[in-house]
This record gives sequence, structure tokens and C-alpha cells, in this order.
Amino acid sequence: MDFKFNGWGEKFPSSLDNAINRSLWESGMLKGEYLDYNDFVLEGGSIETDGSGTLFTTSGCLLAKNRNQPLSQNEISQILSDRLGQDRILWIDYGRLQGDDTDGHIDTLVRTAPNNTLLYVGCDDEKDSHYKELKLMEEQLSSFKNKEGKRYRLLRLPMASAIYEKEERLPATYANFVIINGAVLYPTYSQKDNDKKAKDVIAQAFPHHKIIGIDSRSIIKQHGSLHCCTMQIPRGKIL
Repeated sequence: MDFKFNGWGEKFPSSLDNAINRSLWESGMLKGEYLDYNDFVLEGGSIETDGSGTLFTTSGCLLAKNRNQPLSQNEISQILSDRLGQDRILWIDYGRLQGDDTDGHIDTLVRTAPNNTLLYVGCDDEKDSHYKELKLMEEQLSSFKNKEGKRYRLLRLPMASAIYEKEERLPATYANFVIINGAVLYPTYSQKDNDKKAKDVIAQAFPHHKIIGIDSRSIIKQHGSLHCCTMQIPRGKIL
């Protein structure tokens, strides 16, 4: 499925980026039927699914300027349901990290895990610029129910302490982890207490996986973390 990429809402040139999927398929590196969905802007980091027919996304991203106007939220939900085979779409209306140029990719805020679990970024510091938004996001998540009508098990990840580059706050987040066979690779930021708390929370969600920290202080200078920079790469079995 080849959706359109337009530089996160035309923020950056992207014509060559947008040609990658078709080029990989034409070269034979990607197998199967090719579905041209370039009439719809969708980035992988903007969606999550619980694996049981429910897809999560953020209104901040998919309703953002220069993405899919003039489509309404209901129309976008229908496209996501039809093309991705989902029964329902849950929209998260709050939460965006300072320094994030994606307009609030869900993989920086909320992630799904086995056993009806959602991991999400929380904030306890009332002076932090994220506090109010993340509090509202937490309240909204607590109201969500799965298809069976049961509330999701919520696991709260810590907010990373502020990291700056040339006076700009970078979007450091522990939600941007990568799940591979037998392990979860999660970003660390040389913040001993926060890094440890994040590891412990992720271990609760993935008790049968090794939880491996990867120093991501250099990666976030490009405004993303581990999941952002690995999820686009076609890959086979990872041991």
C-alpha cells in the first residue's frame, strides 16, 4: 500500500521520498500486489492498531494543514477503515511534543501493546509546557474502550527532561520504541531516573521481551527517535 508522503504537510521537499515505495516495488525488492494510494497523505508514524480491529490516530496530525483537506474527520476515518481493514478509528485529540514537526505523530505519544494495553507519555511537572495537553490526553485515553467494551490497561511513561539544541527543545519521548523479535529497543537520553522508569514501564507491557536501551540523544536532533528512523525500512526476520 503506497500512501502519499508530502514532507509532513509540505514542510519539506518530498517528491523523491514519495517515489521510494513504487521504486522498491518496481525493482522487485517488495513483493505482492501494488496498491497506489497516493491520493491520500498518510505517514506510518501517525497510526497504531491494537491488532483487534481498532486503529488509533491523532486529530492534530491527520487533520493538520496541507495533508488531506478538504476531507472531514469522518471521511478520513472511512478511508482508514476501508484501506487498512479496521473496524473502527479512535481519535486522540490532545498531545504534541515541542520540537516535533509531524503535527503529533501517535508514535511519539501513545503506543499499543499486547493484552489490551496502551503505553502513553505523561507529565507531572505543572511548569512543563506539555503538562496541560498530556493531562487532557490521559483523561481521553482513560475513556477509551476496546471492541468488547472493556477499558484499556494504561501504562504511563515518564516525560523526558527537556533537551535543547541551539535553544530549541527537542522532542525526546520514551514512546518511540521499536518492537523486534524477542526484544524492545527503547530510546534513552542519559537521564538515569527517567530512563530506568521508562524501562520498567515497557517491561510491564512486554514481560517476555528483553528491554534494551539505545542512547538517542543524537537521533532526536533530527526531531525523531528510534521508531521514527527505523519503521520505514523494509526488513525481514530480525533476531
